[in-house]
Amino acid sequence: MLQDKVALITGSTSGIGLGVANALAAQGCRIVLNGLGDAAEIERVRADLATRHGVDVRYDGADLMNPDAITALVDGAVAAFGGVDILVNNAGIQHTAPIEEFPAPTWDAIIALMLSAPFHLIRQIVPGMKDRNWGRIINISSVHGLVASIDKAAYVSAKHGLMGLTKVVALETARTGVTCNAINPGFVRTELIERQIQDRAANLGVSEAEAVEALLGEKQPSKQFVTVEQLGQLAVFLCSDAASQITGIPVPVDGGWTAQ
Repeated sequence: MLQDKVALITGSTSGIGLGVANALAAQGCRIVLNGLGDAAEIERVRADLATRHGVDVRYDGADLMNPDAITALVDGAVAAFGGVDILVNNAGIQHTAPIEEFPAPTWDAIIALMLSAPFHLIRQIVPGMKDRNWGRIINISSVHGLVASIDKAAYVSAKHGLMGLTKVVALETARTGVTCNAINPGFVRTELIERQIQDRAANLGVSEAEAVEALLGEKQPSKQFVTVEQLGQLAVFLCSDAASQITGIPVPVDGGWTAQ
């Protein structure tokens, strides 16, 4: 179904993005990775994806806070593979602080990476998708694109904005073969969450297992983490023909968080 489609996935050198890259590569997609990390480890990840799935995988370390770098990223993918069929906007960062203490430069960085970068990427990639009359845009939002939590002004604002962008793009492409949807995960056990668990355990003087129980118990009724593999398989479904009339929606994967 997706054999030889080209998927550009931001924030894909680890975590959710890498999980999505694995799932799409397993379906025969050619992959453009983008993200941060140790150069040797990124090369190991790139080579592993290519070898295990028998697909072409390239890496571009473009700084998504720089619109010119985004243009170069898209141009590089087009030059290498002829176009981009699947765009997954996943890159993100987090900072927590009360609004009156929230650093203005950090706000600017979060909005640039998590809202402006998806805009720039979609704006440049949609014309090619329309020309081919096929495309899938998947914005990795969050439950925080649907509900709020304290001390997360920039993250919640960016994710809510991303939901608005998702809906607009879906409407503008509704009469084409292009869809635009959002995946809205709850707690996923990524490196970011691992740090939260360790900090909580240290602050409360409890074990990591107890910290996990407390973290999940506050928000996620299932008391189980969402896995990157589950999110990858959902992305595959949203790229399938079965999902061709699904567009402009959030898909919460949150163990019941937003059902409360």
